[in-house]
Amino acid sequence: MLAPDGQRWLTRANRGPQQVFGRQSSVDQMQRYALQYPAKADVAESIVQDFHSFRQALNVASADQRVLVLINAPPTDEAKLRESLKPIANHANIIGRFHFDFDSSGAAKTAINPFSNEPGIAIIAPGEFGLTGKVIQKLPLDASRQTILQALESANTQYAQSTAKKVYSTHVSKGRKAGVYFEGAVPYGEDRDGDGQIDQGKGRRRR
Repeated sequence: MLAPDGQRWLTRANRGPQQVFGRQSSVDQMQRYALQYPAKADVAESIVQDFHSFRQALNVASADQRVLVLINAPPTDEAKLRESLKPIANHANIIGRFHFDFDSSGAAKTAINPFSNEPGIAIIAPGEFGLTGKVIQKLPLDASRQTILQALESANTQYAQSTAKKVYSTHVSKGRKAGVYFEGAVPYGEDRDGDGQIDQGKGRRRR
């Protein structure tokens, strides 16, 4: 956990909340740090999430078991949409329940069904391993705020009711047997000695 300047460490780094905070409640500890740095702006004005690529967005959405909202807009309209979607992405019923991605290139979109490269807002249920996805609903770019909110809430309910919670060990084992592999932009492994290179030998694992 870092201070708002993005430089000062507030906690040590580790693999999960229990390793970072120990026996203390991670929620209580995060609340304590949050109170030290009160917000200086309205949360509703927070920037809308975006990924390095649609392929990455679909994979992360699957891993987190969240519905993915893909905004496919011409480059000339993207900045305006990033602003107009802020109140939606940061709405109390939406924030933390979805992933958002802006993409106008069409790259990797053939992974979703039905595939369409037409401009619009696609609400996507990611596949089991994040390599495919199913479009639940598609809205025009000029859809009203209320229409988008209602569509997202409905999609989230539908997805939650039809998707079983993943058990990590079972999910990984199934993926390995099926030969599933995702080549990420960041090499797999850990840099425990801080030299900027993935450690070789003991402790290095491929997933």
